[in-house]
Amino acid sequence: MSERMKILEAITSFHRPASVLVIGDLMLDRFVWGEVTRISPEAPVPVVAIERETVHLGGAANVASNLRALACEVMLSGIVGKDPAGGEILEAARQQGIRTSGVAVSSRPTTTKTRIIARGQQVVRVDREEVRSLEEEDEARILACVEEAVSLVDAVVISDYAKGVVSRAVIERLLALSVPLGLSVLVDPKPANMASYFGVTALTPNLREAEAMAGFPISSDRELARAAESILDELGVQAVLVTLGPQGMALFEREGGEYRIPTMAREVFDVTGAGDTVIAALTAGLVRGLSFRDAACFANIAAGIVVGKAGTATVTIGEIEALAQTAP
Repeated sequence: MSERMKILEAITSFHRPASVLVIGDLMLDRFVWGEVTRISPEAPVPVVAIERETVHLGGAANVASNLRALACEVMLSGIVGKDPAGGEILEAARQQGIRTSGVAVSSRPTTTKTRIIARGQQVVRVDREEVRSLEEEDEARILACVEEAVSLVDAVVISDYAKGVVSRAVIERLLALSVPLGLSVLVDPKPANMASYFGVTALTPNLREAEAMAGFPISSDRELARAAESILDELGVQAVLVTLGPQGMALFEREGGEYRIPTMAREVFDVTGAGDTVIAALTAGLVRGLSFRDAACFANIAAGIVVGKAGTATVTIGEIEALAQTAP
């Protein structure tokens, strides 16, 4: 059976209930849309006349949003600030049916990324954030969420943007509870926290992150395979799915070898949040019983769709089914 037919057959099982715990760095993605009609007389920069603004869940919250779009129940855990942006994240998550009881309200500001877009092109991005380790009470809240949620879910996703939420203590507790239950723990990693990931189920680094984690540049298929083997061995994980942009993805399994997946993207409009879609779709496939290889193919189709959308976006099962039906 072709990979396309496997995906189409697997989609029929997506009516089956599935629940995922998402832990990580929560963000608000704000988009300011406008037109550039002139250059400022004050400095050689464009003047953007604002036409509209939109906000979207970002970071770990975007992973949760993508999982909801793929018919998963989601429990979300992380940190937001005592500010309007934090309130927007909580409200948007609740409107999508995402459980937010594990989200702590902290003294630090909500991580907010504001992108100014003119004629489809990003002019500038402004980040408002405070990167530091969790306060003791915030970490205790996250750990309490872990204790409550792990026995209620089918898988765990750690969305690490290295803002301070994904601590070694959180990961160790997650694994201590998840492994005896046979739960998959998938991580969208940041190289700086690599040592904390020992024993998780799978990682989804991009090429630059894979280079940093392996400790050498990757300029060939052989070097990519060597890097993945190094990560598999050093961290004891079952699989590494490396996203390669226009070159698609490469899946490396401890027991299954290497599998290359060509991109399904027809047009790349915006890569914002594409990594969030990948780990969400991979997890949604695994909790429905797909193998790593088939779940990676499912995630590849989802990524091919989301990069064709403007801004932070999600992908539905119907969109994946439609693209899979037209694939060779």
